[in-house]
Amino acid sequence: MLLKPNKLQQGDYIATISPSWGGAGEPELKWRYEQGVKRLEEVFGLKVIAMPNSLKGADYLDKNPKARAEDLMMAFKDPKIKAIIANIGGDDSVRLLHYIDFEVITKNPKILMGYSDVTIVHLFCLKAGISSFYGPAILTDFAENVEMHSYTVQSIQKTLFSNEVIGEIVPSVEWTSEHLEWIESNKNQKRTMQPNKGYELLQGKGIVQGRLIGGCIEVLEFAKGTVLWPEEKYWENCILFFETSEDQPEPNLLRYWLRNYGVQGILQKANGIIFGKPQDEKYCEEYKEEILKVMKEFNLEDTPILYNMNFGHTEPKFILPLGALAEINCNTSSFTILENTVL
Repeated sequence: MLLKPNKLQQGDYIATISPSWGGAGEPELKWRYEQGVKRLEEVFGLKVIAMPNSLKGADYLDKNPKARAEDLMMAFKDPKIKAIIANIGGDDSVRLLHYIDFEVITKNPKILMGYSDVTIVHLFCLKAGISSFYGPAILTDFAENVEMHSYTVQSIQKTLFSNEVIGEIVPSVEWTSEHLEWIESNKNQKRTMQPNKGYELLQGKGIVQGRLIGGCIEVLEFAKGTVLWPEEKYWENCILFFETSEDQPEPNLLRYWLRNYGVQGILQKANGIIFGKPQDEKYCEEYKEEILKVMKEFNLEDTPILYNMNFGHTEPKFILPLGALAEINCNTSSFTILENTVL
């Protein structure tokens, strides 16, 4: 069992960090970061502290992974800070590994949230024995043009501000991956939403339960063969969650990665798997074919798999708490988190 952090309350201090790309500190994106902070303050009643190195810009942070790690460590150590939220992802959080003091994280459990390359930071937390939250980031979801999507807001409130059991996570009725340039003149232009088909059951029957583990499947590749790769106990009877990034990897890559999980024995240990909606729904059908192909190769055609779910590189999104007990119901194609995820 992973340690659960305390819930958030209005008036709490939260830290913003840039564990990977330093775009939040670029002059042309300053408005975007400030818009995200404003939402944290006005929508959720939180007080925001930017960690000292987090806004020093992309070039500085690219050259100084130690500075990024120091921000993360400082945020965990500071008793005033109740949660840590990533500004955005990137592609090299893994370079922070040599500067992480896992004991600091273990002794100071608190909410850590982000997605994409922040998968690596979630693995830091997992190694330290605390639950973390695969979910919204500052420059994307919090700084959404015009206003945050109500589906995302509700997920944050239900997951991070309440210690009640989360319950069923229903699909969003709409989605978007539309790319609008992050320029201030676009800030009052809403992105075009598309109707959402809901969750799709790819295979399986009955009802299964397991503890959540996963992340962005490309980023998880960085961790293989390192001390960050989860211990066997975390894979046993789990529910895996995977999603792909804005790089929109070719379908054959998904096949290769999933085969690796098969030869490791991880697919066989899982009670079920959920997949996030691919960005722009590109390769939506092709990915399904590859998933089913690999499961057949390993004689796992009865493992329940839900697809097209609202997490990861799609908006709006719900939050996945690592280590939380979850359920896939194949009879109703539904997904439920069966416990509270904060104290």
